[in-house]
Amino acid sequence: MREKYDVIIVGCGAGGVFASYEFTKRSSDLKILVLEKGQDLEHRNCPITEGKTPVCIKCDPCHIMNGYGGAGTLSDGKYNITTEFGGELHLKIGVNEALELMEYVDSVLVSMGGSEARLYSTANSELKTIALRNNLYLLDAKVRHLGTDRNKKILKKMYEYAKDGVDIRFNDAVVGVEKTADGFSVETSKGESFECGKLVLASGRSGSKWLGDVMANFGVELKSNRVDIGVRVELPAEIWKHITDEVYESKIVYKTDKYNDVVRTFCMNPYGEVVAENTNGIVTVNGHSYADPALHTKNTNFALLVTNRFTEPFSDSNEYGESIARLSNMLGGGVLMQRFGDLIKGRRSSEKRMVKSFTHPTLAATSGDLSLVIPKRQLDDIIEMIYQLDKIAPGTSNEDTLLYGVEVKFYNSEVEVTENLETEIPGLYAIGDASGVTHSLSQASASGVLIARHIMESR
Repeated sequence: MREKYDVIIVGCGAGGVFASYEFTKRSSDLKILVLEKGQDLEHRNCPITEGKTPVCIKCDPCHIMNGYGGAGTLSDGKYNITTEFGGELHLKIGVNEALELMEYVDSVLVSMGGSEARLYSTANSELKTIALRNNLYLLDAKVRHLGTDRNKKILKKMYEYAKDGVDIRFNDAVVGVEKTADGFSVETSKGESFECGKLVLASGRSGSKWLGDVMANFGVELKSNRVDIGVRVELPAEIWKHITDEVYESKIVYKTDKYNDVVRTFCMNPYGEVVAENTNGIVTVNGHSYADPALHTKNTNFALLVTNRFTEPFSDSNEYGESIARLSNMLGGGVLMQRFGDLIKGRRSSEKRMVKSFTHPTLAATSGDLSLVIPKRQLDDIIEMIYQLDKIAPGTSNEDTLLYGVEVKFYNSEVEVTENLETEIPGLYAIGDASGVTHSLSQASASGVLIARHIMESR
């Protein structure tokens, strides 16, 4: 006999966390199960951050990407309240409702311990004028930066709050999903079987291939999405201090002269550290930062990403990004690192040159040559962007500015969903980054609130 639930949520990332919270807050009498293939908060321990190994050993599943809170847990806890980037939730439900949901998410975070975290804003910022004068466009957003340390404490409170209203099981991956007469049946890696009336797919970026297989089995077509490829830039924090102290997260977009391509800054981490992460067995690079000044470094890091969209006959954008990341892994055993000055001079960064660098890396990466990994077009775009950013933050193009590669942002192929995030299969929903509709913590969290309210109101 399969145990029966009213709702099963696959994945406990931002969407799953906030759906669980909302179900519990509204005292739902629905029987709800959340299945998460990763670990709980206490056991999400990356061997690199614990000092057990200097390089990624490809834990399965990756503790950085999987577990309670999803990929956002061990990130720097940055929640951007905006519809200008971070997803297209507003195209499904409208701009006002999307912003209201994100404001609600922010209020929950504040109530759970985020009140001391400053809410930054790029609105009416002098930086916007300075950027425009240099052919750069600063996107509007409010951002609440929690920091990795505070973010984990808030998520722990949310778990303690929700666990009494929702059954959450860890280290239990879903390996099979089938349609039944009354809903769906779910099989897990532990050999357990469950049934439910409504099934919510919230598997996040790391579950993109799994979700694609599930949709293919149901005959649901997916829309090809984009992939962003680039590098993580690390430099002395003083260079960007006048910007990060004012707006913290500056999403700056530039259209290159040479190719007319769009390049953007992403995930800025003042006084942060560069980290490695494992997505489907491929090691890429990211960045974190902390609220506690005692954990601050002397560096700031941010990504520079080039957006790639493909036309027929090629449609697998994620495979393109993975192939470039695999090449980096092959040459460097993981993440490659190069001084900007060496890249411009057409030479690899060696350990000898790195010893002389005034910018000290926060991640143990292999010194090498990024021009052997990143395609020329994207690399030209990145170099042009660095020189352009140097005009608003002098020193960005210094020889000792460090570039880590590759950084790849995989986006799930978009699932066609209604305004309630329901697929063409009645009772089957896709939320968060799994849906391809959201690409940020704020919008993914908002989608979890949306789906919980819809299911409760439609009973």
